[in-house]
Amino acid sequence: MSKYDLLGKYLREQPRSEVAMSFAELEEVTGVPLPPKAQFQRAWWSNNPSNNVMTKVWVDAGFRSERVDLPGKRLVFKRVAAEPENPSGFYEPQQEFRYETRPAGPHIRTPRRHPAFGALKGALRIDSGADLAEPALPEWGDASGTKNGPEERK
Repeated sequence: MSKYDLLGKYLREQPRSEVAMSFAELEEVTGVPLPPKAQFQRAWWSNNPSNNVMTKVWVDAGFRSERVDLPGKRLVFKRVAAEPENPSGFYEPQQEFRYETRPAGPHIRTPRRHPAFGALKGALRIDSGADLAEPALPEWGDASGTKNGPEERK
C-alpha cells in the first residue's frame, strides 16, 4: 500500500470530471507532506506513471494532472477515458475506429477522419491545356541545364 493511495480513493469518489486542488488540500487528503520537488519542479507533476509513486496513483485512478500552477500551489486533475499505458508520459491519442455496416457484408473497421478532411475539395482547378511537368518559370529550367517546353531555350 502506497502512502498516496488515499488520493486515488478520493479521486475515484469524485463525481466531477475535473478536480481542482491546492497542494495543502492534497497533503490533507494523503495525510503526508508533498516532497520538496513537487513544490518547485513542474516535471514532478508529469503524467508519466514511472515518474513517481504519486503519479502512478492518480493515473491508475483514471486522472491526468493539468494546469499545474507552482507559484499558486494549485493544480487540476482531469478524468480521462482508459488509455493504454504510455511509457513516455506524453499524451498520444489513439486512432479511433468506428464500425459501419454495408449491405450484405460484415462490420468493417474504418478510421475516423478529421472534420476538416475534404474541406478544400474542388478549390484547385487545372486548365485542360496545362503541362504539369513544365517548370512554372522558364528560368527554373535554365538553372537546371535542361530544356523544357515546346520551344528551345538558349
